[in-house]
This record gives sequence, structure tokens and C-alpha cells, in this order.
Amino acid sequence: MAPTSKLSHGIKKASRSHTYHRRGLWAIKAKHGGAFPKAEKTDAAAAAPKFYPADDVKPHQPSTRKPNPTKLRSSITPGTVLILLAGRFMGKRVVFLKQLKSGLLLVTGPFTINGVPIRRVNQAYCIATSSKVDISGVDVEKINDKYFARDKKKKAKKTDSELFETEKEATKDLPEFKRKTRRPSMLR
Repeated sequence: MAPTSKLSHGIKKASRSHTYHRRGLWAIKAKHGGAFPKAEKTDAAAAAPKFYPADDVKPHQPSTRKPNPTKLRSSITPGTVLILLAGRFMGKRVVFLKQLKSGLLLVTGPFTINGVPIRRVNQAYCIATSSKVDISGVDVEKINDKYFARDKKKKAKKTDSELFETEKEATKDLPEFKRKTRRPSMLR
């Protein structure tokens, strides 16, 4: 609809009722039962923040990786003699006892023969030899990853007088459950 022309400043050529009729508002009102249609009220959009971060930081994606047990090399079987390639006992021959849940190998020297105690070793750092040792009499069921965990000690808060004391508590021998598992001759 074209705008109505003005006769002079503030005076239009067509009256308000004539303009109302020309705009067709009467048809809209009649269509909706004598009232103008009202749009549903929606919540106001959230106000924009005053400040924006300088860098876009992506949210951390949760890992979908599922831990699977580490595959044991086919050449490594209980009783196999392994050669350690790294670490404190590099070059030493050790006997493989079992694979732990963490995927590490449980090995021993035995300690009385070559000084290698019960240790956990990554299979990437050892070579399997064709030599085998009979370990049927050795029970390693109770030895697991918790066996190698350090004992957690809760430290109590010290007072001012205790803070400067130099005496240290003497470390005790192995816990009882560790002493019991070290009985078999193969592990000593």
C-alpha cells in the first residue's frame, strides 16, 4: 500500500478510518474473531557477556578409549629366562613368573643367585631366550600391582616445638603380607 500524501505539514489527505480500511487491518481482525492475533511471548535472548576470552579454549573431550589387557609376547611363557635391556639390572638374566594386570611382567633373579629381586618389567625392555626354568613349585598368586605400591602415611600437623625436631622415625621391616609371599625359594 502506498503511503497517503500530505496536504500540509501534519495533515494527511486520507482520514484515519480511510487509511485503516486501505491497510486491510479489518480483514485480519475479522479473520481472528474480532481481535488482532497475538504472538506467543518468548523469553528474551540472553544478554551478551561484557567481556570475551582472548583465546578460544576448546572443552576437554572425554576419552572413549577402553583399557585392554596387554598382549603377552608369544616367546614369553612362565619360566622363560629373559635378558633385561634397561634399568638398574640391565644385562642380567631373570626368570619370568607371570604377567600382572597392568601388563607388566613379574620377574625375579632369583635374588640369591644374581641379586635381582622380584620386579615388574615392561616386556619392551627384555629379550626372551630359549632357556626355561621349572617354576611349578612357586606360588605367585598373591603378588599383584598392589604389592609394589608404597604405604601411604598420613602426616599429622606438627606444632611449633615439633617442627624443628631432627629425630626421624625408624623405618620398619616389610609388612607382614609381603613377608609371607617371599617364602618360596624361587623368589629368594
